[in-house]
Amino acid sequence: MQTLALKYRPKNFSELIGQGVIADSLSHALDSGRLGHAYLFSGLRGSGKTSSARIFAKALLCENGISSHPCEICENCKMAALGRHLDIIEMDAASHRKIDDIRDLIEQTKYAPSSARFKIFIIDEVHMLTKEAFNALLKTLEEPPEYIKFILATTDPLKLPATILSRTQHFRFKPISKNDIIKHLEYILSRENIKFEPAALEILARSGSGSLRDTLTLLDQAIIYSREFVSGEFVSEMLGILDPKEIEHILEVVSTQNKSELSNLIKQLSNADAAMIIDELIANLKIKFVSENSKFPLLIFERFFRILSEAKNMLSSGFDPEFVLYITLFMMIEAFNITNIDEAIQHVKTTPNLLNLQPKNQPNLAQSPKPNPQTPPKNQPYKIFLDRIYDRNYELGKCFDECISFDSFENNTLKLISKASGENQILLRKSSSVIMQILHLCFGDDAKIQIEKAKISDDDSMDRLLKSIGISSKEPQQDQPDEDLQNKQNHLKINSNIEQLNQLFGEPKVVEES
Repeated sequence: MQTLALKYRPKNFSELIGQGVIADSLSHALDSGRLGHAYLFSGLRGSGKTSSARIFAKALLCENGISSHPCEICENCKMAALGRHLDIIEMDAASHRKIDDIRDLIEQTKYAPSSARFKIFIIDEVHMLTKEAFNALLKTLEEPPEYIKFILATTDPLKLPATILSRTQHFRFKPISKNDIIKHLEYILSRENIKFEPAALEILARSGSGSLRDTLTLLDQAIIYSREFVSGEFVSEMLGILDPKEIEHILEVVSTQNKSELSNLIKQLSNADAAMIIDELIANLKIKFVSENSKFPLLIFERFFRILSEAKNMLSSGFDPEFVLYITLFMMIEAFNITNIDEAIQHVKTTPNLLNLQPKNQPNLAQSPKPNPQTPPKNQPYKIFLDRIYDRNYELGKCFDECISFDSFENNTLKLISKASGENQILLRKSSSVIMQILHLCFGDDAKIQIEKAKISDDDSMDRLLKSIGISSKEPQQDQPDEDLQNKQNHLKINSNIEQLNQLFGEPKVVEES
């Protein structure tokens, strides 16, 4: 009894599964007579490369003429279908990879076909040839006799020299989609009169990873293991993976955020393969994502994907698989507790800036008791502003304390009074950009600041003038043993300084009133 992969091998391009573009291209080439001398078929194992090469060779040799639909009844078609045609020469480059093997092949190209119009060479796994063998093949591959056709097949075209790629028509076989594989499995099982569950075919198609031959091999095994009733439970047990119902139960426990139940569930999964569970969770979530009635919002799917992707990275790095599974499932629970970005934006919009942007060490003004909550302290904005300045630059905050006083805060404009001079004034000028940043942070981008210079009284002006020439207008607080002596000394010092003033500004003039 033949295996399913051999029994249901495609016999023409219409039976080729999942490679419609390539089937149409090759069919058109045959029907229009636009034939090349060398073809390269590359793609995943079990995607139909060798089958397509044999179908193409049979179409070239059919006695009724070159056509995309060979008759299947002539001698050439029959012999080609059985793999016994003398003019179709298949060579496995994995076991015949040396230069001597290629020399023997080139020697055969010198002889005309025995019974057909072409002699066709199908070289499988051509990337396994040695460098010397490729070099020996180049000239013949570029300019073969008219009756010679080459069909090369490989799973790794990147290993082929550029000189080989440039001499062939390259057809890339893509992995077969899961839906196409499932439909083909349903067709085969119905022909074989074997009952099945759709969930079982879903698991088989996913496990085949786009290779139809690998999937059919697994189906052969599943039919034997399940005693000709292919169920999801038997297939899961055969492959060593969790039943889809158990994966669904894991997601239900995660969605309920019941940590104690999840801990018990993890203990039951201690003997299961952590990598397999994570792969099955990803597959299950993918199905839920594309379904119209998914119970998870988009943001949760995105968080789950990040968590599971990171788990796969940790497993590939050699971390303890069981502990990775623990962390992954508990992180999936925590994904539900993160605030939605829309909710966060709405919270910021509805919260006043003054209450929302307080420093960490500042007490919450909204919760602190106040005599009248409707009328906060007048200088409250300035306190918040000053605390922010202290957080950024302590020296600047101290300068504000010493030289700046609060006037008012109206129409989002902070009015201040400055008596800064000297080094303090220089520091404030250098820090203007920082001050504006803190102002906008506290009160918004449209906030403004208005600073007025403090009015200096006559006494203050005299004090500054006296200080500039070394006179202190205030009496010493200590070390005054003799008050009369001190007064005499001050009198002499003042007279001396007055003389200095007269020298600086000129003798005072007496203006007589008329």
